[in-house]
Amino acid sequence: MRRDHLSIHAPSIGAPGGVIAYGHYGRPLLVFPSQQGAAYDYENNGMIGAISHLIDEGRLKVYAVDSFDAVSWDDENLPLEERARRHSLYEDWIVHQVVPCIYEDSGGAQELIATGCSFGAFHAANMCLKHADICPLAICLSGVYDVGGHGWGERGDAVYFNNPMDYTSNLGGDHLEWLRGQANLVLVAGQGMWEDTTGALESTRAFAGRLGEKGIRHELDLWGHDVPHDWPSWRAQLAHHLPRFV
Repeated sequence: MRRDHLSIHAPSIGAPGGVIAYGHYGRPLLVFPSQQGAAYDYENNGMIGAISHLIDEGRLKVYAVDSFDAVSWDDENLPLEERARRHSLYEDWIVHQVVPCIYEDSGGAQELIATGCSFGAFHAANMCLKHADICPLAICLSGVYDVGGHGWGERGDAVYFNNPMDYTSNLGGDHLEWLRGQANLVLVAGQGMWEDTTGALESTRAFAGRLGEKGIRHELDLWGHDVPHDWPSWRAQLAHHLPRFV
């Protein structure tokens, strides 16, 4: 299996970020790491192994990216609005540097799938809803989709426009109609250990309800009470859902 570790400069941040690319052919999968994770975490936790047959069969290419959470959402010294503003710099890197590199590596522009586990699921959902022209499909595993309580301080425009539970509340008009035809989110969570204490189970249900209210295509898939908030669950869930989309 082809495995290339790339360093892609982020002008908005003034530093490079890491991307690991797997495979030669197939639909591109953009992988966001879990909280404060690195690009190699996906492979190290068996996620690449769980979908390696799709890569080997030429149905899938994977691009796992570094996170920026440590100096954005998780910097406890910053008020929430500044954390969200810094997240926007990371999003700028993804959209304007990483995605063009994926297109170049894939022989031209094509629709990506976004995915992530835990906090990575938030990133995937946010990417799909804000950039459905790039990532019309998101497979979100054990996510929390309201970051409004992820810190201290007042909530302004930066938080609002990076918080799916906020901005989906007020979607309407032509843009909502476009999203209804373009976006599709698969929301998955277990009902076992840590899915309640992390807030993932409650948030997944609430987010599915919000998308349903707005008529945005989604699937809600809740696994059993023996399925915890952990990598073995996410390996099984990704292997279950991904093949029908590639």
